[in-house]
Amino acid sequence: MTIRTLSYLPRLSSPDQRTAPAPQLHQPASKIVNLVPSDLSRGMNADYGVPTELAGPLQQRRALYQPRLPPCLQGATVRVEYDDATTTIDPTGAHAVAQAFPRTYGQRLVTFLSPDDTAGAVKAVNERQPIRVGVVFSGRQSPGGHNVVWGLHDALKVYNPQSILYGFIGGTEGLFANKTLEITNDVLASYKNQGGFDLLGRSIDQIRSSKQVSAAMTTCQDLNLDGLVIVGGVTSNSDAAQLAETLVQKNCKTKVVGVPVSLNGDLKNQFVETTVGFDTVCKVNSQLISNVCLDAISAGKYYYFVRLMGRKASHVALECALQSHPNMLIMGEEVALSKLTLMEVINKICDGVQARAELGKHHGVLLIPEGLIESIPEMYALIQEISILHNNNVPVTEIPTQLSPWAAALFQFLPPFIRRELLLHQESDNSAQLSQIDTEQLLAHLVEAEMIKRTKEGRYKGKKFSSVCHFFGYQARGSLPSNFDCDYAYVLGHISLHMIAAGLTGYMATVANLKDPVHKWRCAAAPLTAMMSVRRHLRGPGAIPIGKPAIHPSPIDLKGKAYE
Repeated sequence: MTIRTLSYLPRLSSPDQRTAPAPQLHQPASKIVNLVPSDLSRGMNADYGVPTELAGPLQQRRALYQPRLPPCLQGATVRVEYDDATTTIDPTGAHAVAQAFPRTYGQRLVTFLSPDDTAGAVKAVNERQPIRVGVVFSGRQSPGGHNVVWGLHDALKVYNPQSILYGFIGGTEGLFANKTLEITNDVLASYKNQGGFDLLGRSIDQIRSSKQVSAAMTTCQDLNLDGLVIVGGVTSNSDAAQLAETLVQKNCKTKVVGVPVSLNGDLKNQFVETTVGFDTVCKVNSQLISNVCLDAISAGKYYYFVRLMGRKASHVALECALQSHPNMLIMGEEVALSKLTLMEVINKICDGVQARAELGKHHGVLLIPEGLIESIPEMYALIQEISILHNNNVPVTEIPTQLSPWAAALFQFLPPFIRRELLLHQESDNSAQLSQIDTEQLLAHLVEAEMIKRTKEGRYKGKKFSSVCHFFGYQARGSLPSNFDCDYAYVLGHISLHMIAAGLTGYMATVANLKDPVHKWRCAAAPLTAMMSVRRHLRGPGAIPIGKPAIHPSPIDLKGKAYE
């Protein structure tokens, strides 16, 4: 692995490349002290979906933006064109996917176009029956998510003004419990072009167990839904595919479709160019990193270790590096490919620190993705052992004593704060809570120890190494979305309605040509099974490799233009 060494770009080059800063409270200091929830934007304690007045002038101005639509979505109807049948992105897993999804595998690609016959289109509109659609947020909140609901609502009302849109309050748990909110213009007014998922909220990010799938189907039947739109990332859309398959098998009329919304940007393949929220998150984080770069230059004595979102892929870290130009970028894909040990990573960072010291520079900024710790082979193996013990219901206090000898030795080598974090209970998908593992502090701690060692050995003669750590994991998730994300999400909402109206199930809304102006975007739908693959993994020493079809995160292409 080569640590990416970059020059500083202290601030983004133009106002168009940065997201507006957070709104400022303009009240006098005495009034700020007495703030109550109603003083804050939409209220910290407000109920989901309650129409409220946008308090901040920046948010009020943002709400005025009208997202743009490509020509094919600007009319009252669209023409649906069916293309080739699909297999899977990985041919080696096609048989397994076909067996797991016998009713929804091999569906055709679909393109949405402007109607040829205007008179016929008008007649078709007049003959439409109202439809009932539900929408649920499933996944980490991402800027632009609200505009998916807005776009879906607008398209639904154009389709037939008597149509109804239900939002499930509290994410998938609201779906299971049939806890709904009817989405109206009044409800949407204070959420248009706004960040967060607080219109409906979210909870666990899965619809996976037989009990959960059964509860979701019961809700769809009770509400007599024609369609269910699941807004989320890789895991959520994998679950959407399974739910769609089950509903078809059970002869439930509800069509299930997915929308690619994820700040990680790791839902990328030949059908999906990027996800809603990625553009905004990278711009906001890049501004924060640029500020840190300026602070590093100003003080001239600190190394900043900045951890960014990105579990299985380093897309956010790479894009932020390209925009803000830190000194070092460590990507999980590079570490995994080179099979670098933890100490090899530390030594490479120290080599970079030492090389800069020889130039008289004792400061710098280093970016890492939150998933880096799982890319280091021995750390991944340790995390897997801990996961197995968690799944076997071993008490947290007893897990260290039941580790294998090598894992126990590594565990004891780590600083106490990392040991505590590794033992935290798992996420809803049985993965480690990477956002709660302070990888940046672990690296800073070990780098400092190594620099002290080099100083004692006479190999390093620079100033004392000092570090400052940051985790930019939550600061950007509720940001006001960029124009791109506002447009993209709004368009995907419209496509979702047309997918349901066309009777499609087990599909994802997609848009091509995103680098071009909106009027050149191509709207389509791709089967979720076409995006699946089977990745086999071990559950323990001597175990048989197992795996099941799913949509998996797309890693950084180490031969791609962005990396080079």
